[in-house]
Order: sequence, then C-alpha cells, then structure tokens
Amino acid sequence: MEIRGPIQLPARREDIELSTLDGLTLVGELATPLGGEPTATLVTLHPLPTAGGFMDSHILRKAAARLPALAHLAVLRFNTRGTSSARGTSEGSFDGGRGEAFDLAAAMAFVRERGLPHPWLVGWSFGTELALKFGRDHAVDGVILLSPPLHRTTPEEVAAWAGDERPVIVLVPEFDDYLRPPEAAERFAAIPHATLVPVEGGKHLWVGENQTRRVLTEIVAAVNPAALPLPTEWEEPPAGP
Repeated sequence: MEIRGPIQLPARREDIELSTLDGLTLVGELATPLGGEPTATLVTLHPLPTAGGFMDSHILRKAAARLPALAHLAVLRFNTRGTSSARGTSEGSFDGGRGEAFDLAAAMAFVRERGLPHPWLVGWSFGTELALKFGRDHAVDGVILLSPPLHRTTPEEVAAWAGDERPVIVLVPEFDDYLRPPEAAERFAAIPHATLVPVEGGKHLWVGENQTRRVLTEIVAAVNPAALPLPTEWEEPPAGP
C-alpha cells in the first residue's frame, strides 16, 4: 500500500485536553507508536486560525498519521484558543500571538506530566511565530519552523536564539507567499547556528505529496535521523491465528 494522501498508519490515538494558566481548556490529540515508547516528541503549532489554520492542517495531520509508525515519534496536536476542528473547539478567542503563550505552556506541561521524551516544537506559519517568541522558555530539544512569515516575531526575538545552543531548523519554500529563501537568509542571519533549508518548488501551504514527503523527511532528519529514509509503502502485519 502506497503511503500518500490521507492514509492513516497504525498508532495509539488519544483525544486530550490541555488546561491553560488563564483558565481555558484546549482540545487536542496525542498519537504515539504502537509497541514501545517513542524516540522523541513533536509538539505541533498550527497555522493562523483566522486564515483557516487548525490542528488538522494537512502537514500536521499527516505527521500524526504517519510518523508514529514510520519514525517512532509521538505527535501532539492541539487547537490554540478559539480554534475549531473535527476534534472540537478550544475555549477562548484568538489573541494574535499573545495569550497563545499560555497555550504552548499548557502543551509543554502535558508533555512533562506524560513523561514524553525529547520534545521538539514544530511550528507552521503562525505556529513558527509562537515557537520563536515563546519556545526558549521551555525544555525543548530544538525548533523546526515551516514557512515562517516573521510577521509577529520581532528582530530582537529572533536574535535571542543566537545565545541558545538548541537547533533551529528553518524550511523555506522557494515560492513562499511571505518570506522566500533570500530574505529568510537575511532575517535568520541573526542566529548563526540556524539551519536554513530552501525547498525548491515549495509553496507556503506545502501542497502535494512530494512536498509533504519532503517536509516530513526534514522533520525526521532533525529529530530521529536513524528512521530515514522514510518508506513510501506500508505492509500490514499478517493477521494472527
């Protein structure tokens, strides 16, 4: 069976709730590998909810659908305040990247309580702003930024990562709507150890199976490179007697 599109590979999938310090309940899902503990954990931060972003935005949904089985990763997805998906609606209302600091803190508290190993932040678009603005405050192994627009993150907030040894991986589509590789190289030059990955032919929304596979491969290359190359076919285990 070819792995593509909406296919969902085997994993433990648990509907969860996160409690913020300002009294909100956020809805989400935790996907973990079957048969053993995860090698690392992806804490995902979705695109802009006022432009249709949510925990089911396709790259994050496909990460949760594939990477527990293919790369032995745990994947935590959740709706930030005021955001709705098939899972439900998180309490509160969109706060432009301010109150969402509490949402990220709630996710990281959940990671600690569950003992999930080696958390990495994976932000996409608006989610990259949250990772850059607030990620340094949390015990994460590194951050992976998909299509960062740098609309809400100040130059000072970017430069603050220069004094932090944790990896900063930046995937920039060649044809991004907001920040393309040459401009990204200038903006992220403030972080000498940042790894900028220009993606030929890529666009902000990473549409198409080739772009999905490229993004998931870059995520796994940072977090669990031993799992590469990611297979493109899946064989169901034989049925028991």
